[in-house]
Amino acid sequence: MYDVIVIGGGSSGLMACVSAAKTGAKVLLLEKNASLGQKLLLTGGGRCNITNNRPAEEIVAHIPGNGRFLYSAFSQFDNYDIIKFFKENGVTLKEEDHGRMFPTTDKARTILDTFISLIKQHGIHVQTKNTVSNLLFDENKVCGVHLEDGTTIHAKSVIIATGGKSIPKTGSTGDGFKWAEQAGHTIVPLFPTEVPLTSSEHFIQQKTLQGLSLRNISLSVLNQKQKPIISHQMDMIFTHFGISGPAVLRCSSFVYKEQKKQKKNDIHMHLDCLPDISIGQLEQDFMKHQKEQSKKEIKTILKQYIPERLALFYLNQANLIPETPLQTLSHQDIKHICHLLKHFTFTVNGSLPLEKSFVTGGGVNTKEINPKTMMSKLKEGLYFCGEVLDIYGYTGGYNITSAFVTGYLSGFHAGQQK
Repeated sequence: MYDVIVIGGGSSGLMACVSAAKTGAKVLLLEKNASLGQKLLLTGGGRCNITNNRPAEEIVAHIPGNGRFLYSAFSQFDNYDIIKFFKENGVTLKEEDHGRMFPTTDKARTILDTFISLIKQHGIHVQTKNTVSNLLFDENKVCGVHLEDGTTIHAKSVIIATGGKSIPKTGSTGDGFKWAEQAGHTIVPLFPTEVPLTSSEHFIQQKTLQGLSLRNISLSVLNQKQKPIISHQMDMIFTHFGISGPAVLRCSSFVYKEQKKQKKNDIHMHLDCLPDISIGQLEQDFMKHQKEQSKKEIKTILKQYIPERLALFYLNQANLIPETPLQTLSHQDIKHICHLLKHFTFTVNGSLPLEKSFVTGGGVNTKEINPKTMMSKLKEGLYFCGEVLDIYGYTGGYNITSAFVTGYLSGFHAGQQK
């Protein structure tokens, strides 16, 4: 008989079992893989971006999928507590751009080894290669788990920390969702987020811009009225199937939501190649070029602002020959070119599949979870944490922050039930 069973040995599960054990609870960690933390080892490009060194409001703003649900949790354990947790356990950290925190070793293995050391230190029992088939309930209270090998294990509390369905090779195959449904929970439909987008635009299908990277552009998702609902100023790249890169990944969940809202696949996006220059200033610059460098070819001037391949593409869109001298351009031609630089609009029609995404959108409905404890509102002693919940954020340490915070809370409060 255990006080707490934690199902899943990823980021949230590891934090949950340590947190529970620190309350004095007898803890069992069940992991179906042969080893712990397989997805953890891939995070942050294998370096493990453990959290982000920003105020709570900024963290929540970078978790578009139910980030506000975490406010109660942050009052008990937040990103600064994550930093303190690892420092107190011997991990030296460093801060990189945009507040991202990494171990100075630049190895995710450092973080996993820290958890493994704590598991041994606190006497946490670990069973790998063990798959749960279903949960056990005594009326409205969880009382243990049933394993696929026929074994029954009883516990006062059970924490589901099985992750989502992204990167299934790490064991994230959505097992927790069926157990949540078994307990009567609603699963918000799953979808890929932080994922490259696809497009059927002719220039994409023809691979006209394939491999072209753009730095510091602004990319927006447009609503039915062609107004931006979200914009991100970062980098992007054109691919053989559509678009990718940081700005695209951050827009992906909004494309999915807009598809559902508009009930159609094709969603308009807007590309601003020069977000730090107003269109009025840009038109003035071009007229100045026309006055001072009248014999120069238009492609030569455009290359000062954007890569040559994109310059040639935009000139084709404007029905202008690249070798056209500036002096022969009409005022309307200049306005058209500037409009393309600032307001190029195209459609996307979806994304790569969930298995190819970095993060799973959707999951256990947060309205059915106590935000102060992470315990189910439907079944006593049943807790959820990490990506199995309908909480999803941008890359940059935000998803793992959610995993560690919800993991800590679920473990702490489950441990108190002993």
